[in-house]
Amino acid sequence: MHKEVLLFKTSRDFFIFLSALFLLFTYSLLIEFNNYKKLTQFDSNIVEATVLKQYTKTKLSTRGKTSSYDILKLKSKKGFSFYMGVKSSRENLVAKNLTLQIKTKKIHFLDYMKGFYSPGFILKIEESKRHKLNTYISSMHKDKNISAIYQALYTATPLSKELQQNFSNLGISHLFAISGFHLGVLSGLLFFLLKYPYSFFQNKFFLYRNATLDIFIFVSIILFSYLTFLDSPASLLRAFTMFIIAFVIYDRGLKVISMQTLLLTVLLLLAFLPRLFFELGFWLSVSGVFYIFLFLIHFKHLSKFWQFILVPFWVYFLMLPYSLSIFSNFSLYHPLSIIWSGLFTLFYPLSIFLHLINYAWLLDEILQILIDLGETQKSVHIEFGWIITYMFFSFLSIFRKRFLLLSATLALFIFIYSVNQVT
Repeated sequence: MHKEVLLFKTSRDFFIFLSALFLLFTYSLLIEFNNYKKLTQFDSNIVEATVLKQYTKTKLSTRGKTSSYDILKLKSKKGFSFYMGVKSSRENLVAKNLTLQIKTKKIHFLDYMKGFYSPGFILKIEESKRHKLNTYISSMHKDKNISAIYQALYTATPLSKELQQNFSNLGISHLFAISGFHLGVLSGLLFFLLKYPYSFFQNKFFLYRNATLDIFIFVSIILFSYLTFLDSPASLLRAFTMFIIAFVIYDRGLKVISMQTLLLTVLLLLAFLPRLFFELGFWLSVSGVFYIFLFLIHFKHLSKFWQFILVPFWVYFLMLPYSLSIFSNFSLYHPLSIIWSGLFTLFYPLSIFLHLINYAWLLDEILQILIDLGETQKSVHIEFGWIITYMFFSFLSIFRKRFLLLSATLALFIFIYSVNQVT
């Protein structure tokens, strides 16, 4: 049995670690700045990128005529994200690889890191493996919204604004954007599928091997391949990195459920990939783990059964202020997301299996019910000052349980206020 000890025993160890990360962060920034200088060396540049999102906008001309055009959100092969306007087209470009010529003269380094808009035009369009998989998924469903949901689940294709709104109203938008939750379900499923075949061969041929370590390596390779295929979404990248770090820490007898583990994950990722600092999905993913760890640390005296029951309620209420501050959507169905999130752990692997055996349509009616329920909503606005106060109490909760109770009380008041706004 492992004897759990902290990762950093002294302040000196932590200071050395931070110094090394600072040097790594500086080097990563220099690489990004060098890439930025190459991109902006001339007034325009040729860029290869993948289309993440495509949506239509309209504008009114000086003569009073209405015209429409498409906005593309793209991610380049170099890792930076940007937007570009093109002529309206019936062609679905999402997940396709494009060769573009974009204007780069007015791009600043901060814009390069955060994401920018640039005029330009398309030189070449190529199908990607993700687009082919999206096409295959679409062929298995009659309704385009249902197809879009499964594409979001399997290939990290962003949902349309309308679907995103519907699921935000129900408090389940996180279920249809690939994140650490999905990685957890996939890793658990893979461990289960590999455990018994591996045990069979181990008992016959290699009893000396560490089964847990070997299965972990196999699962990590599969998950890394999937992560690469999806072009490393921020929340999924956080989850995969933490998955690796947590296992390494556990294997060495160190304490896994610790803020040090989360801090190590966040700082390592930011040191290697500074642009993650501007990714909202990354910070929401970190926040979810942060509140789970707060619960497990301060309520470790509870039995595993009660922790399993209470964590979904805890995460819902403690993440609600952020959800409302970002999306401002709420409905009376919103609290039911606690139940739907639990049921999703069954729905997700089952949907994968049904797609593999060509019975994908069996769950379409369930998704249609959710889409219809999500059409009812009201806007609930939370003042920014409340969010700052909430974040402050949440940070202090790391050190004192009384601040955790204050954070939970404030989150509960925000929930009651939201219910009162929609009734």
